[in-house]
Amino acid sequence: MKKTIATLMLACAGQMFAGGFWLQLGNPEANPTANKMGAVVTIKAVGCHDPALAKVTATAVGVVNGERRSIPLELKSLGEPGSYALSQQWPKEGKWVIQVEGRVDQMFTNTLIAAGPAGVDRLHAKADMKAFSPSDVEAMLR
Repeated sequence: MKKTIATLMLACAGQMFAGGFWLQLGNPEANPTANKMGAVVTIKAVGCHDPALAKVTATAVGVVNGERRSIPLELKSLGEPGSYALSQQWPKEGKWVIQVEGRVDQMFTNTLIAAGPAGVDRLHAKADMKAFSPSDVEAMLR
């Protein structure tokens, strides 16, 4: 019975990710190029697609001294198709959420990463294949 359940779970997991598209966050210290760029996080478009076709964008949304701000961020290519370095381009003070969105063909994915004076918290990032709502961002800013 346990083998049947385990086999069923593996089969379902394979179907869930077949043809998928998501953004993988990484430690910039593990990538010499990203480290030289002063990156705070690396981003890689992964899944069943050509990574060179993926369009990845990032925006910092935050609150500094009670004022809400939105800053478009520049992602720098790491040389490998679909791989990027993100350096800190938002103020060190305040609370921030980094919104990263990826698109390829008809597929969409996005990730929210909390950031603040202590740095970027990529380990507790939220990812989804449907767009996050403004209330999702607000909840992370509290």
